[in-house]
Amino acid sequence: MKNKTFAAWLAFLGGPLGLHRFYLHGIKDLLGWALPIPAALGLYGIQRLQRYGVDDQWSWALIPLLGFTIAGCALTAIVYGLTTREKWNARFNPGANEDAAAGGTNWFTIAAVVFSLLIGTTVLMASIVYSFQHYFEYQVEEGRKISQ
Repeated sequence: MKNKTFAAWLAFLGGPLGLHRFYLHGIKDLLGWALPIPAALGLYGIQRLQRYGVDDQWSWALIPLLGFTIAGCALTAIVYGLTTREKWNARFNPGANEDAAAGGTNWFTIAAVVFSLLIGTTVLMASIVYSFQHYFEYQVEEGRKISQ
């Protein structure tokens, strides 16, 4: 039986590693194996930022990948947490009764939804701001080069 609360927490805490996908769909899930790629590229962007400074164009292109991956996994946790018991059990526990306890919502499920909403929104907005700030700084600098 696939537990909705556990899946929501896995999506929130281990989403960029694909843990929730492996829990729900098995070890052969291709999306579960693909999720760590943008997260790793984002971490590589952070390392480039530390090594080369804020003017490194690759770092400001790679870092938002980590943020968008975290935000997407937080959104997945919210969707899991807000899924009704009947829909959850029909999709992830097909052999069980539609009123099975594994698809139920409790306070731990709501906590996963709340934390996912808070952290996911913060990370998403920070990623967007970081991307646009560096993009516009780059555009201003290129405009200065053209005008001189």
